[in-house]
Amino acid sequence: MTTPTERVPLRCRCGEVRGCLRLAVARGCRLVCYCDDCQAYACFLAQRGEGILDGAGGTDIFQTCPGAVQLEAGHGELRCVRLTDKGLHRWYTACCRTPVGNTLGAASFPFVGLVHAFLDVPEARRDELLGAPLARVQRRFAHGPVPGGAKEPLPLGYLARFARLVARGYVRGLARPSPFFVAGRPVRTPEVLPPGERAALGRAVAALAS
Repeated sequence: MTTPTERVPLRCRCGEVRGCLRLAVARGCRLVCYCDDCQAYACFLAQRGEGILDGAGGTDIFQTCPGAVQLEAGHGELRCVRLTDKGLHRWYTACCRTPVGNTLGAASFPFVGLVHAFLDVPEARRDELLGAPLARVQRRFAHGPVPGGAKEPLPLGYLARFARLVARGYVRGLARPSPFFVAGRPVRTPEVLPPGERAALGRAVAALAS
């Protein structure tokens, strides 16, 4: 796994949006999510979620604090979408529709889930730099074999790591500075998908399994 001083490069597909993840500021934990919302989001960005979803429909996510994420170029390309009016803030780039990360609506909550497509790390080195996935969640939505089988309980090791991440984030004030919020408000007004468009994405997700 990476050392505490490691700076992991961040980059969208076209290179317009760039930055780094400063693990000296905040560590994190990695998981793979198979939920239908993550799959729908991938289909929103790319046909059949190419380059985002793994073979079973999972999204590889590194959870950390916004204060550890530094954008150095392309701030104006950030966009935000919510699949429903109560959904996560899902950030992506307008230039090439690369998923960046997911946040809650509360700017004070020290959390962002960075999507692997924005981490400029070869797949073969993810375990070395970020650690192996500690959990694979929402497996019931997977449309292929998932390592570890079909059982879903969240490992205690992951829950403890996530709790420490959030607690450390609050104590150290790592909700800020954030590339996603300024003065408590999103840097871009989130687009909320109309129900019809969300339903169409649901059909696209169902087609992934066919």
